[in-house]
Amino acid sequence: MSLRHLRAIVRKEINHIVRDRTTLILVMLTPTAMLFLMAYALTVDIEHVPIAVLDYDRAPTSRAFVRRVTEGDDLDLYAQVDSLDDVNRLLMQGKIKAALVVGAAFERDLLSLRGMDLQVVIDGTEPKTGGFAVDHIGGQAEAFVGELLADQLQTLGVSLDSLQPIDLRVRALYNPDLKPRVDMVPGLISMVLGFPALSVALTLAHEREHGTLEQVLVTPAGRAEFLLGKMIPYAIVGLANVIAIPALARVTFHIPFNGSFALFFLLSAIFLFAILGMGMVVGVFMRTQPAALALSFLVIFFPGFFLTGIFFPIVAMPEEMRLEALGLPGTHYAIITRGVFLPGVGLDVLWPYVVMLIGLGLAFTAVAVLFFRKKLG
Repeated sequence: MSLRHLRAIVRKEINHIVRDRTTLILVMLTPTAMLFLMAYALTVDIEHVPIAVLDYDRAPTSRAFVRRVTEGDDLDLYAQVDSLDDVNRLLMQGKIKAALVVGAAFERDLLSLRGMDLQVVIDGTEPKTGGFAVDHIGGQAEAFVGELLADQLQTLGVSLDSLQPIDLRVRALYNPDLKPRVDMVPGLISMVLGFPALSVALTLAHEREHGTLEQVLVTPAGRAEFLLGKMIPYAIVGLANVIAIPALARVTFHIPFNGSFALFFLLSAIFLFAILGMGMVVGVFMRTQPAALALSFLVIFFPGFFLTGIFFPIVAMPEEMRLEALGLPGTHYAIITRGVFLPGVGLDVLWPYVVMLIGLGLAFTAVAVLFFRKKLG
């Protein structure tokens, strides 16, 4: 391999990136913009869910429980209604997402330790919002009963703790508040850094489509030199995003970064090598830009969305899907980003995923080099 030939291809590609505004925006600004948009769109914290309350008891205890449930920012009391027909009407109109129904014997049953007569009606068209309301009401009910029993037992000289043989304490490491955004944003980095791969595929297809590729092939540059020369400028641009994206995650979304940035930068370069090799394979086999764009989304982005473990746990997937996920660079890089960002682990933990990224990068690049001239025929 001639470094002079490689340098010439790299220089040519850098000039193309700088002169072509579309390509420059795609590789420089799109990853950061997409992370910003996806982090807000996909990791929204549910708050201010409108609910209605149907209190058949209307006793001091039931009113105190309703106040307990609706205080704070989680659930907003939209209306107090008089019948289930009113509940159904508000749900049909979309004005509420859930309703709390308090039984007529709520206070009597609770004070006599016979339970809590409660019902929660939710809007099944938005199960996540309704499920959030159920979880919130259930947690508040448990706390309300605990406080009420503590007051009653205190008058009898009995401690509530003495009646609870199990002392269960839950600790959430690395994400104490269990905020979805803290887990999601590091994983999303593996998706947004895939845009340079899309640019590589489109650029290669563009040159073939407009006849400029054949002009380059008559030069002394070999297949490997040409493809590596194509990849290197996009890798450099991708590494610029590797610097900007953690800063955005830290400042805008308050995502902790507990690992080594030097290690993160190095492993991101390896990921870019793998994902750019994947994009090069797409560009080698596609003759037009629309076809390259469509195949890039089918091969790189759609599987990266569903199979890399960002949104759905890999362990819950069928075996065939797990095997397919292992062939995606984003699967291993998502584990790396979460490991470096949150617990701050090092190569002693992440080395298997690094090895997989290197193997995938070598495999994709070899396939691209092998089939490059055959496709030009």
